[in-house]
Amino acid sequence: MLDSLATGPVTGSEEAAVPDLLGSPASVTTAPEDVPEPSSAPIGVFDSGFGGLTVARAIVDQLPHEDIIYLGDTAHAPYGPRSIAEVRRYALACLDELAGMGVKALVIACNTASSAVLADARERYSIPVVDVVVPAAKQAVRVSRSGHVAVLCTEATATSGSYDNTVTIAPGATLTTIVCPRFVEFVEAGVTSGPELLDVAREYLAPLIGSNVDTVILGCTHYPLLSGVISYVLGGEVTLVSSASACADETYATLTRAGLVRHDHEGGTKRFLTTGEPERFAAVGRRLIGDLIGTAESVDLSGLTLGERGVG
Repeated sequence: MLDSLATGPVTGSEEAAVPDLLGSPASVTTAPEDVPEPSSAPIGVFDSGFGGLTVARAIVDQLPHEDIIYLGDTAHAPYGPRSIAEVRRYALACLDELAGMGVKALVIACNTASSAVLADARERYSIPVVDVVVPAAKQAVRVSRSGHVAVLCTEATATSGSYDNTVTIAPGATLTTIVCPRFVEFVEAGVTSGPELLDVAREYLAPLIGSNVDTVILGCTHYPLLSGVISYVLGGEVTLVSSASACADETYATLTRAGLVRHDHEGGTKRFLTTGEPERFAAVGRRLIGDLIGTAESVDLSGLTLGERGVG
């Protein structure tokens, strides 16, 4: 039953409807033999900042020959404290940018953005769109022995109710939501250990100590980078479910079902884009996931209006 779930679109007076696409790209006549195989196109991975790098790393581990274009919207990060309307605006602009680059699939490697735009994105683009919320929720329900699940997430993800809608549809499942905003700050600063982080983790996780919760979803793609301290505080008997790993699994499955897995073993290039400072992005990224990142490029989306770029 969970396979059919998708996060619903956001409505309300604060957000206008997504405008229609304006026109279409000029047609180009290409000889059939010159048309590249769709499977050779890159995978587009989007996140508000650095957390989605955990998803990119997991995708590379499973699909090492795929080309990847990663876009981190660090100029507007973190998304967690922002309104759903703001998140939708920034996220769709970034997804438009990636779709306009000819990617074969879009991976929304951000729980907050997945919660805000998943339904819109799947209507907007003709290519597969993979999110992080539903795969993680399904995995958590599957592995939980007691049916008592918790999710650690941002304020915006909690407000959206996306995990509630997905987890609690399973018979007998309950969900406890813990908002952990400072975890993102630590990861964005490249801090994954230390006494201050440990104190913050103990404060956030206190409601779960001694509870019936046996499975905890790391409901922000930044949080797998803090799995050491989270596991230490909760104890080894609690199973942690990484939304990053679950998303990578779903990406593999989605590409396989669509016949889009690359088989020529000639790819494997990685390109990293950021709306912020490329030097800082590359430096923090290397501290978090190693030498997968060489350099980063700057992309300016400040003047982009939804619908200006062609989408797949």
